[in-house]
Amino acid sequence: MSVERSRSGRDLGDYPRPSVAVDTAVLTIVDDELRVGLVADARGGRRLPGTFLHEGERLSDAVRRSLRQKAGVEDVEPQQLLVFDAPDRDSRGWVLSVAHVTVVRAGATGGLEATPLVDATGLDFDHDAIVVHAAEWMRERYAERPDPDRLLDEGFTLRELRRIHEAVAGHRLQPDTFRRAMLPFLEETGELARGGVGKPAQLFRRR
Repeated sequence: MSVERSRSGRDLGDYPRPSVAVDTAVLTIVDDELRVGLVADARGGRRLPGTFLHEGERLSDAVRRSLRQKAGVEDVEPQQLLVFDAPDRDSRGWVLSVAHVTVVRAGATGGLEATPLVDATGLDFDHDAIVVHAAEWMRERYAERPDPDRLLDEGFTLRELRRIHEAVAGHRLQPDTFRRAMLPFLEETGELARGGVGKPAQLFRRR
C-alpha cells in the first residue's frame, strides 16, 4: 500500500504527534448558584474530569466515557468549547486538550464535587480557563433563551425561571424586564402553581 507524502517528501509518521485529551466542565445549579463538577487527584489537586483520546474514538465519545467511568455521569450532550494547545500546559508532556462543556440538573453530577465557580480556582493544568470559558458559553445561551438545557420541568413559574437565569448570570435580574424578555419564548399551560403562599402563579412551558 502506498504511503501518502507531503510536498516535502515526508509522511505522517515523520511528524511529532502530541497526545490528545478531552477535559469537560460539567455545569449545574445548586442552591441558586452556578457550579462546576471537579475531581480530586492522588496529589490533592483538583481538576475537571478528563481522559486521553483512544485510537479510533470520537472526541464526544471520549467525553462520555470519561464522565461515565470517573463520575457515573450518563446521558450528556457535550459541546466543544476551545482547544488548549500551549506546549507546556501539561507537565507530563505535549498534550492538546479539547475542552468541552455540558449542563446537567442538580443531583446529576454523580461522583463529581459540585463546586461554586468562585471556588473553582487554582485547578490543575489550565482548567481555570476552561471553567471561565464554559461559564461564559452558558451565559450567552441563557441571554437568548428561557431554559435551553431544560433545568426546569415543564410547567414552571416566571420566578423559578428567573432564579435559574440569575444563577447563570451571577447577579439579580429586574423582574419586569426579565418577564418582557422571556414571554415571547413561553406559553401558558393554563394551570397555576400549587402549594405556595399568596396568589397562585401562572405556569409556563417553553414554546
